Amino acid sequence: MVSRAGGPSASKSLDTLGAVGEHPRVTDEADHPSPLVRSPKRIRFVELSGGAMSALLDGDLSGASGIAGVSLTEYFVTDTARWLWQFRLGQMAADPGRAGWMARQAVVGDKGLVVGHAGFHGPPDEFGTVEIGYSIAPDFRRQGYARSALSELLRRAAAEPAVTTVRATISPDNVASLATISGFGFVEVGEHWDEVDGRELVFEVPARGFHPLDADAVTRTVLCRPPRDGRSRPRPRTGQ
Repeated sequence: MVSRAGGPSASKSLDTLGAVGEHPRVTDEADHPSPLVRSPKRIRFVELSGGAMSALLDGDLSGASGIAGVSLTEYFVTDTARWLWQFRLGQMAADPGRAGWMARQAVVGDKGLVVGHAGFHGPPDEFGTVEIGYSIAPDFRRQGYARSALSELLRRAAAEPAVTTVRATISPDNVASLATISGFGFVEVGEHWDEVDGRELVFEVPARGFHPLDADAVTRTVLCRPPRDGRSRPRPRTGQ
């Protein structure tokens, strides 16, 4: 088991593990059975500022693209995506000094195409734990982008002195996602019950102790949801 900084290392419920942040459901590539791609993709992250997210929330895709400096797609103005922008803007307004942790990143892949978005669900908690999550647009799944996005998020977490642990939560039925995070060194430390998706497993890895799979590794998208602390919170619409 992986210990949280300052906490015990035992499998337990999320009532004791605590919550890091909130985010909407992200899409797992396992929803689309197709041949696996075994070579990772070269990607870069482009920050979506508060201005860009405000434009997206208003449905102004052109304006948001101009602010971000990349051509965003309709994937960024779905109902679920708009829920995310609204939630993130609320976080940033409540705590401007830590807005950088809440800003979402557009994932830019081959030929400058924006293939999805990724980021942290908030700043590190009192134990130094951050939650990661990302979503790849349907047209770009099973092509190596998800694994590359996960690797980049882990690299960024490792570069932050305040971060000691990286967390992901996954449905026990999501075999593909479970296999993927195992390859990055995640260890199961507990579980919790989600009011929509049911039982979910909680995984953590030391921020500076992960070892990504090599280029021949199986590529999947990780379904990440931050642990919940039992309080009622707004939920995005599912079904994309």
